[in-house]
Amino acid sequence: MSLLEIDHLSKRFGGVVAVDDCSLSVPAGSITGLIGPNGSGKTTIFNLVTGFIARDQGGIRFKSQSIAGLGPDRVFDRGIGRTFQLARIFPRLTALENLLVPVRRSGLRALFSRSDWSHEKSRAMEMLDFLEISHVAGALGGSLSYGQRKLLELGAVMMSEPELVLLDEPAGGVNPALLERIADRLTRLNARGTTFLIVEHNMGFVMNLCSEVIVVHRGRQIANGKPEAVRTDPAVLDAYLGA
Repeated sequence: MSLLEIDHLSKRFGGVVAVDDCSLSVPAGSITGLIGPNGSGKTTIFNLVTGFIARDQGGIRFKSQSIAGLGPDRVFDRGIGRTFQLARIFPRLTALENLLVPVRRSGLRALFSRSDWSHEKSRAMEMLDFLEISHVAGALGGSLSYGQRKLLELGAVMMSEPELVLLDEPAGGVNPALLERIADRLTRLNARGTTFLIVEHNMGFVMNLCSEVIVVHRGRQIANGKPEAVRTDPAVLDAYLGA
């Protein structure tokens, strides 16, 4: 069963066609990779799904319900979370406080005015433990390493218990040891029921982690299937190598 479905989606920026009549689907319960050469429209697809930019045409359905035209807050409320190429955290809040911000979706003022956050703090500490960064719970977000910021952003997204998470280059700039931890945690979160759609240029990371892979080129899907089939697809090799 498809959790996310995109039908004939298009987006232009002036004379540039970023997404061109693109159709694809993400199976429920999967870890699906979304790959393609630079400029193939991957992040634009993320921005269209999550409501950060408006589509020109086409449909977007989540759990068989249209979310096309909804803003980011309403898409988030439907159960879709996302991360960004550059980790977006609050540098002047502690790691623990960063995880508390999205819990009630009520902003920073509520974070500092709420009298009893014991349950939320307990959940946040459990998430930090799960990610193996509980030792930086009291450290300011801006003082964390880049890899720790990536983990913290993932933790913040997961605090809202989304059904689908869109990860934009989770492996980018992360050392191999930490990357192995990220892959392990994604696998464990997936086993608990979270579906992931991952944009990533690290092909080893994608092929080892993902159960399904979608390839886009020039704004369109050109291949999809199991990693072992996609990696030998002539259309994929042509798109990457320019043969």
